[in-house]
Amino acid sequence: MKDESVRFNLKKGMLFVLVFIACISGGVILKLTAPVILPFTISLLLAMVMDPLVILLERWRLPRIVSILVAIGIIIAGLYLIGVVLFSSARAILTLYPRYEGRLTEIYASVAGFFELSYDEHLSFFDNLWGQLGVRNRIREMTLWLSNAFIGFLQEALMVVLFMAFLLLEAACFKDKVDLAFEHQANQIKKIGADVMRQMSRYLSAKFFISLATGMIVTFALSLVGLEFAVLWGLIQFILNFIPNIGSIAAGTGIGLFALLQFWPEPGPIIATVLIMLGINMIIGNILEPKIMGDNLGLSPIAVLMSLMLWGWLWGFAGMILAVPMTVIVKILCDNIPLLEPISILLGSRKAVLAKKAEAQARKG
Repeated sequence: MKDESVRFNLKKGMLFVLVFIACISGGVILKLTAPVILPFTISLLLAMVMDPLVILLERWRLPRIVSILVAIGIIIAGLYLIGVVLFSSARAILTLYPRYEGRLTEIYASVAGFFELSYDEHLSFFDNLWGQLGVRNRIREMTLWLSNAFIGFLQEALMVVLFMAFLLLEAACFKDKVDLAFEHQANQIKKIGADVMRQMSRYLSAKFFISLATGMIVTFALSLVGLEFAVLWGLIQFILNFIPNIGSIAAGTGIGLFALLQFWPEPGPIIATVLIMLGINMIIGNILEPKIMGDNLGLSPIAVLMSLMLWGWLWGFAGMILAVPMTVIVKILCDNIPLLEPISILLGSRKAVLAKKAEAQARKG
């Protein structure tokens, strides 16, 4: 009996070692194949969100192809609106550049005087900064990088839309394919798929509307303060709000620095902008959002933080936005595979762990 127990524990240990090696190998594959896997993953998540809309339109007796075209039209319209805001804001910032450079020069003169750095009042801000830090080449490289990134974004957006269209077309007969391909495991596979669809649709829909509301409130509040390009800052807040915790901090820091640039040397509007960003992110991020979304995802805070680091390393900025959905999918898969259930428990929140503990005690009772 003791030998059987030892043999069982040895097999279990070997299994976890194999799972660990498989995770490392999977991470390497995801890193190397990111140019293909990342657009496909984004399109898959968008298809999950848009599939209920397609089904609703089909109930209104619209052909499925027309319903899919409507969903694609909504995605393209959203991307076009974001592009218009970014382009018009960038053009306006370039137009007002001389005024901003004057403010930058004033701020740099104050900082240089405080830290006893070299400063020549006959030179522009960038000439002084270049002389101090030598960043001319870095700015040139950043400009080229932004141009290449914009072109790459357009290419990936087109690929995402195409993937999403084919996934929505395929969804109509996916259940029948599962029944035929996996005759004995069909029910379990469909259950896992239904759990993933339900969790992803709920999370992404709630996150979208919460982020949209946050962006609109930020735009309105900053307009009252008089901060320029309030719509742009609202859009940035909307996008970065998809990154838990870190996104709101990054947005608040950027908006605060621009307020410093615009309102210098008046402290009142700068302090008001910082307080507005702190207040909005504290109230929505720490009070309203948890109440609206609840504990449906069942992830612990440390799991969220680690997922941000891992997916951010794998896929960059897009990986940080997709970190929570991808981790939820991993948790659901582990939840439905008995051998991987310990991983699901480790990823789970305190509430999820207590619920599992109560369920286990009920079974014993």
